[in-house]
Amino acid sequence: MTKGLPLPKLLLLAPLLALASAGLAHEFWLQPARFRLALGETVNVRPLVGEHFQGAPWGNRASKILAFARYGPVPADSTNLAPAPGGAPADTFRTAVAFARPGTHLVVLRSNVAFIELPAAQFTAYLREEGLELPLRRRQERGQQALPGREAYRRCAKALVHVGAPPPAADTAYRRVLGLPLELVPEQNPYRLAPGAALTVRVLRAGQPVRGALVQVWETQPGGLPTKHFTTHANQNGRLLLRLSGPGPYLVATVDAAETPAVLRVRADWLSTWASLTFAGPVAR
Repeated sequence: MTKGLPLPKLLLLAPLLALASAGLAHEFWLQPARFRLALGETVNVRPLVGEHFQGAPWGNRASKILAFARYGPVPADSTNLAPAPGGAPADTFRTAVAFARPGTHLVVLRSNVAFIELPAAQFTAYLREEGLELPLRRRQERGQQALPGREAYRRCAKALVHVGAPPPAADTAYRRVLGLPLELVPEQNPYRLAPGAALTVRVLRAGQPVRGALVQVWETQPGGLPTKHFTTHANQNGRLLLRLSGPGPYLVATVDAAETPAVLRVRADWLSTWASLTFAGPVAR
């Protein structure tokens, strides 16, 4: 599921969708210590889970990781960060990432599949909150609205980290398509944009555009002001337009759902795939 390294989507904590009210699902994202670094720095790029761009550690169990990688500004520069196979399930994985080359780097984490079962009303509320029309429609057509929601879920998170001076136009990692089950791919480098400029982002399912995907966007505000949030939809070509009004950081997230493949059907009826992208916004020069 990648055109370089394989990667599905990051799995939340098992209480991932410990959906209790209208704020149903928890987002999952990669949070570097800083998004702009000096040349040669090593920083932790932590997986977080939470709401409103406020997160807690995901729990660094190596058994949760399907793939973890850094892609550098040029194709030859990449690092496989995934834990070595065969470790004990409780083993932790390291989140420290070295950034030796100037330019914009892409860090990607993909989880294994996890499972959850929710009461019928809670599952319906979650599907509505996330705009997951297919399972909503199928459950209604099949008279399954009163049945619990059995879901398998996986997560893919991406972060863009910039190192050194303004990036050269030759940087390519930011727009690299990895062929994930679901991914967000910017078409411009946000670190080359001026404040107020527009950024287009594609929503891709296994490399193909996702028409009309519901996408959520959070923007951190300076000075402790409340985080901005809005919801939008991708157009017929799977593209959405974001206006980068400030330095951020930004979190862009989307989720997709399909009926489970046969191999998972004994434990789940639906497979959800979650994608996120984090990056810092432009600054005045």
